[in-house]
Amino acid sequence: MHEPTPGHGLTAPPSVYEVGGQRFEAASRGFAEAIAEAHAAHHRPRCMCLVDGVEMYVARLAGMNEGFIVKRMPNTGSHHAPDCPSYEPPAESSGLGQVLGSAITEDPATGETTLKLDFSMSKIAGRSAMPAAGGNGDSVASGGTKLSLRGLLHYLWDQAELTRWQPGFAGKRMWSTVRKHLLLAAENKIAHGDSLRSRLYIPEVFSVEHRDAISARRMAQWSQAVAVPGKPQHLMLLIAEVKEIVPARYGFKAVVKHVPDQAFALDEQLYRRLGRRFESELALWGAADDLHMVMVATFSVAAAGIPTIVELSLMPVTRQWLPVEDGFEKQLIDRLVSDERSFVKGLRYNLGADSALASATLTDCEGSAPLLFVAHAGIEESGRYLQVCDPSVPVWLWNPSSEAMPSLPHRRQHHPKAGESAVECR
Repeated sequence: MHEPTPGHGLTAPPSVYEVGGQRFEAASRGFAEAIAEAHAAHHRPRCMCLVDGVEMYVARLAGMNEGFIVKRMPNTGSHHAPDCPSYEPPAESSGLGQVLGSAITEDPATGETTLKLDFSMSKIAGRSAMPAAGGNGDSVASGGTKLSLRGLLHYLWDQAELTRWQPGFAGKRMWSTVRKHLLLAAENKIAHGDSLRSRLYIPEVFSVEHRDAISARRMAQWSQAVAVPGKPQHLMLLIAEVKEIVPARYGFKAVVKHVPDQAFALDEQLYRRLGRRFESELALWGAADDLHMVMVATFSVAAAGIPTIVELSLMPVTRQWLPVEDGFEKQLIDRLVSDERSFVKGLRYNLGADSALASATLTDCEGSAPLLFVAHAGIEESGRYLQVCDPSVPVWLWNPSSEAMPSLPHRRQHHPKAGESAVECR
């Protein structure tokens, strides 16, 4: 579970940690050395967002971001103050509670997180693969023991802190930001015994000037998914913004942003099922010009270099890259953004549509963070929404079928310190 680091995520208010009896802000001089020493000595820092502090741990980062990072102890996000960068809404108010400890297992000793997936990351070369039960890789009927494709996308979106919003982010969240944060979120994640990061392809921002270099890097990564006769074929995992999914000269194709020179093939059966299973998401995308459509998919690569999608799932997001399920939830998220509120967007993971889900958690209120619910057709009893969390947590409920959107909970009166701001890297 990633914590904000300099240049990544939130920097207002700054995190303050107690390490070895001394207090440090995350970006202050001596902090990097202090947490390196704490890691070597197996000591646990404390986040001082509350008077008594909340225990954390230090993990080692690998690869390009080599170093150390302070992370939440598993299942402790809701123990932090709501305005703390380490805060996380109660797991039971979203789909995360269903999969923690079963599909998602974090080991503080190593800093690695093991993910159990209910979809395959390999296939026998030459054989076609059917989408998993639930339709087109969505697998929403699966329980909490394994992550569906949608569940994995939601998990990475959460870990990348792309579900968090505060007014200072306006105009600063773009595809380069989304990509960078998702790749960071995939670090130290293990799935099917292999590094998730090594199998994850997220298109980099396309540039005509650097077309050849971008293409070379892409094909170098895809080479591990090229079929080898007599051996199981590795599949890659794609996260990208969809431009269109349409009939091609032969079969059907998905065209994604930032990969203008290479479409992804898909067969007719998957294309037809896609239209049925994601009818509401596609309708919402078609009706709102300010929405992006994010696709997560597994794909293979033919010897000729042509990628073919095996399973996929779709997720509409706002222009701020905040996921939304339908038009009513979009109205709520748009209202929160326009009113300059700070919040965390809730995600469904493996939960079905008939389960109550907090659309957002406000993090700019006095006391406990209020949970915001939008009543959906089929869940008419308000008690269903009140039962998903601790009775002491305030709940806001909007029933669009019978009322206009109620007034939102009042924000905390906050006077920023000189120089305080919210930053996201481009």
